[in-house]
Amino acid sequence: MSETLITVLFLVFVLAVLIIDLGVFQRKAHFPKFKEALVWSSVWISLALLFNVFVYFRFGEELALQFFTGYVIEKALSVDNIFVFILIFSYFAVPSELQHKVLFWGVIGAIIFRAIFILLGAALIEQFHWILYLFGAFLVFTAIKLAMQKGDDEIKPEKNPFVKFCKKIFPITPHYEGSKFFIRKNGKYHMTPLFLVLVVVESTDVAFATDSIPAIFAITRDPFIVFTSNIFAILGLRSLYFVLANFMKKFRFLKIGLSVVLGFIGLKMLVEFFDVHIPIVASLLTICFVLLTSVLTSILIPERNKHGAS
Repeated sequence: MSETLITVLFLVFVLAVLIIDLGVFQRKAHFPKFKEALVWSSVWISLALLFNVFVYFRFGEELALQFFTGYVIEKALSVDNIFVFILIFSYFAVPSELQHKVLFWGVIGAIIFRAIFILLGAALIEQFHWILYLFGAFLVFTAIKLAMQKGDDEIKPEKNPFVKFCKKIFPITPHYEGSKFFIRKNGKYHMTPLFLVLVVVESTDVAFATDSIPAIFAITRDPFIVFTSNIFAILGLRSLYFVLANFMKKFRFLKIGLSVVLGFIGLKMLVEFFDVHIPIVASLLTICFVLLTSVLTSILIPERNKHGAS
């Protein structure tokens, strides 16, 4: 089978599991318990690893290693998304039982937007190879910015241009209307706050994609590997959110770890200008070591309070 046919079958598979997820397992709006979320997170990770095995036997060891490394990077960066989603849901006071629906449709939008970004990125790299060095410089800049970012930065949806646009088009209901995005009142459609939350989540993911897409192009130039590793990471984002939602504040050194990873990937792209190529195995081991160290450090080193006591 060609990569094109496999990609089509892959998209059919993604659509099928999303329909089953929303139409069967999540038909009743609820906030998944930790055990349920953990099971689903394990399912998505297992599916990604099984696909990785398929890539190994169909395309060889090199592409399989590229897929796994790309998946690890995207999965790690998605954890930062989760922290932002927590802030967004808190800001809008989204009822816990409605958060899954927002994340579900957020995933749909993320798949569409990332497919567009990957196609554009691949086309640009094909025509202008030097753009890889711009990607590398951008990732280094992002790494520095992330490392300097304060942990208590607030989300300000009112400044989001997409939110401002929506408010100009539709009147907004003062309260949530169940799981509905729009309702009809007095012959006129009104937007509910839940749709505004979705708009903020989608626009935030677009912003995150500007980091994650260049990062994975540092690992592989194959659009098929870039796309599938991205999508598998996104598919597991919702269940991972419900697993980590109550633990995110404990991983206080994770942002530093992610900034180091982005900086490393950016430098990996830049040194190629001098014909220096870092092997994929070395990249994978470095990324895993940095992420594991940041998580373990967060757990093992207690946080000090304002008075300096532990």
